[in-house]
Amino acid sequence: MRRPLGVLAAVAGLAACAPSADQPPAGAAAVPEVTAPASASAQPAQTKEPAPESDDCRVSVARPDLSALRIETSATRRGCVHPALLRVRVKRAVPGADRVVKSGATRKGRISLRLPCEPGTYYAVATDYRGGTAKSKAVRVTCATPTPTPSPTPTPAARETKAPAVPESGTSVGTALENQVVRLTNAERAKGGCGPLKHDPRLRRAAFGHSADMAKNDYFEHDSQDGRDMSDRMRAAGFSGSAWAENIAMGQRSAAEVVRGWMNSSGHRQNIMNCSYTLIGVGAAKDGQGQIYWTQDFGAR
Repeated sequence: MRRPLGVLAAVAGLAACAPSADQPPAGAAAVPEVTAPASASAQPAQTKEPAPESDDCRVSVARPDLSALRIETSATRRGCVHPALLRVRVKRAVPGADRVVKSGATRKGRISLRLPCEPGTYYAVATDYRGGTAKSKAVRVTCATPTPTPSPTPTPAARETKAPAVPESGTSVGTALENQVVRLTNAERAKGGCGPLKHDPRLRRAAFGHSADMAKNDYFEHDSQDGRDMSDRMRAAGFSGSAWAENIAMGQRSAAEVVRGWMNSSGHRQNIMNCSYTLIGVGAAKDGQGQIYWTQDFGAR
């Protein structure tokens, strides 16, 4: 079961891209000459030139990220006229030549790789065999094992009794599953001294729209396939705030599982535990196989 996570706060570049080139070599060969038999009418030779590759053809690759103790990355070809084999390699930085720890290839234009987490520094390289290449930034992975929650003093029942005050607007904004994410998120914030987040209808609209788009079009990225980022989606939903951030996830089967996964990842945890945020929008959407795509959008005014 795939359970990747994605995190973005304000503006964060997680992928590198480079144009794909398929240019003919300088001094292209002349069109071959065809001679018809004497008994036939001479016809001019014709050759069909292949359509040139689009200038918009791009290869991008995501920086390796840690999710549920697995390292994950993906590569994408976009805006390309001709199909090509897209290969992605995950490399581990070591003394001497960096070692390829996993690789894969596809002709479908997008590929994801996952591998068990081992501490180290990793980066990803993508090639589309028409000249397009991309290399991600390197990231150091610690593979920390989630720490069990100590101290049974605040019992689950006690937390549940406090929850109704958290999603005041949760009764009218979002689904029961989405509001459970809001309640669990606010329970974690309370442990760090942060105030509760209010479920905002505009942020929820932006979050659900992104989850539904990822589920429908089978991708997992902070940037939409039409080029919009999180701030574009929030503004389009009518939200105008002074700060914003976003967490995404895919494949977790419950609100508790997805919040636990975010809290066990430093970047996602940082967004959740940022006391300057006062509003949240949560969107959960299923794809055709019943897999859930999750989005948290944070904001402040």
